[in-house]
Formats: sequence, C-alpha cells, structure tokens
Amino acid sequence: MLGFYNYTVVLTYVGMLTAFFGVVFAIHGSIEQALLCLMISGFCDMFDGLIASTMKNRTRRQKNFGIQIDSMSDLICFGVLPAIVVLQSLDNQGSRIVTGVCGLYLLCTLIRLSYFNVDEAERQEKSEERRENFQGLPVTSSALVLPLIFCLCDSTPASLEKIAPCVMVVMAIAFLTPFHLKKPALFGKLVLSVIGIAVLVCLISKGGM
Repeated sequence: MLGFYNYTVVLTYVGMLTAFFGVVFAIHGSIEQALLCLMISGFCDMFDGLIASTMKNRTRRQKNFGIQIDSMSDLICFGVLPAIVVLQSLDNQGSRIVTGVCGLYLLCTLIRLSYFNVDEAERQEKSEERRENFQGLPVTSSALVLPLIFCLCDSTPASLEKIAPCVMVVMAIAFLTPFHLKKPALFGKLVLSVIGIAVLVCLISKGGM
C-alpha cells in the first residue's frame, strides 16, 4: 500500500478524520459538536510531532512524508473546518463579505502551510534539530481561538457575526506575518490543554451536550 502507517502518523490521521466529522456537524448546524471536533484535532496536532520524534530510525522518506501529511491534514483541520464553522454559525451565511473573509482565511492557511513545507524541507537538509520557534501564527491556534470566541459571545448570532469574521481576518494576516513565536514546551502544552478543557466545559454547558 502507498503511504506510511506506523505510530508516528496515527494522531495526524485521527485528527484529520475528526475534522471531517466536524465539517459534517457544521453543515448540519451542530456548531458546538463541530467546535469540539476542532479542539480534538488541535489536541492531536499538539502531540503528533512529539510522538514522531520518539522514532529515531525514521528514513528521510518517512520524515518527508510526515511533513507533507501533517500540513495536508492541517489544511482540513484548521483551514476548511474553521471556515465552514464560521459560515454555518452565522445568520448571514450567504453574505458576500463573510464568505469572502472565510475564503481569505482558507487561502492564507494554504499559503502558510505550503511555505512551511518548503522551508522545513530546506531546514532539515541542514539540521536535524527540532524547531524552537514558529514563524508567524500557527494555524493550529484556531483550535483554541474560535471555540473561545464562541464561548465569550452571547447566545445570539448577531454578536457572533460581528466578532468571528474580524477574528478570522486577524488570524489570516497573522498566519503570513513573519514574526517569531516560541514553540511551547511540554509545560506550555499542558497549560494550553487546561485552557482547552475549560473552553470545552463552556461549550458543553452552552450547547447542552
């Protein structure tokens, strides 16, 4: 079979499939469930690189596959899914402005991930060390930002439609802005996980799940 199926890519595959179900939920109007899927995908992405690094005998081909499959999965998880969630959660989902904003967000996600693939492939030819910094805002930030925005808004779509498109534009610009952001270590990831759990509890109480 084409592809690789060892434990280093399992979380990436799980995250992508979870995002697919999130898209299905969003299309059918189950926004809380869709956001839950987004957060699960974010959790998978947070630890897939750490798990992959435990396999010391990966071939160059396996490493390159890992880079490519991770970015392709991220495009679905943190590009397509957030865009559809925002479109489906608003009353004016047919608005040209909101549709354009979501399209811009998705385009910026695609550009960032493609650039990362090129940059990472070149970097690994020179060094085997792990990256210490992000360049620009990582697309995985949407897994925490959008659910948080949804929790902070009141229950009416009117408040959400004022904030969500603006947040999408800011994130899209930040994806392509070349500032340096230190990657969280294990403690930082645990802190983000705790915040994510708090947001998850908010979503569950808000959606009656």
